[in-house]
Amino acid sequence: MRKTGKQTPTAKRVRRFTQAGALLGQRIQGASAKRGFAETRLLTRWAEIVGPELAQVARPLKVSYTREGFGATLTVACDGARAPEVQMQAETIRQRVNACYGYNAISRVRIAQEDGQGFAEAQAAFLAPKPDAAPRPDPKVQAQAAQAVAGVGDDGLRRALELLGQNVMTRTGSPSKET
Repeated sequence: MRKTGKQTPTAKRVRRFTQAGALLGQRIQGASAKRGFAETRLLTRWAEIVGPELAQVARPLKVSYTREGFGATLTVACDGARAPEVQMQAETIRQRVNACYGYNAISRVRIAQEDGQGFAEAQAAFLAPKPDAAPRPDPKVQAQAAQAVAGVGDDGLRRALELLGQNVMTRTGSPSKET
């Protein structure tokens, strides 16, 4: 018999699983290379390289190379209030990063002051609803609002009208007459 190229139901294809790190390796390498990081290890193991205390307040931002190619500048981002502290440790950072590279790749460490929060976090805090400072309505007002909308058949509409009635009666200071 001749094989037609179709697999029989009993024939199974073997699929091999690939680790997530292997799938993302090229993309991570490409993204880090755009910022000048030839070694992704500097990004992934920052806390081990500079120490956990310093890693909490500073992070590597980019590596800039000079035209001649001798000695690069590592830009480290930190909160503005912590910048003097990080600046005092710039030489230690440079030595530890060069130890990671295995040669004197970094000749200068530049400190970039940033806001303590990223743009998204600051925007989320700005747009977050403010906690209600208004006191809870008086139970009498709640009862009066519930009685006023008792004839509404739709539950959602009734709850919305009841809340609206409570707000109106609470803001004006005097309960309105029943209709």
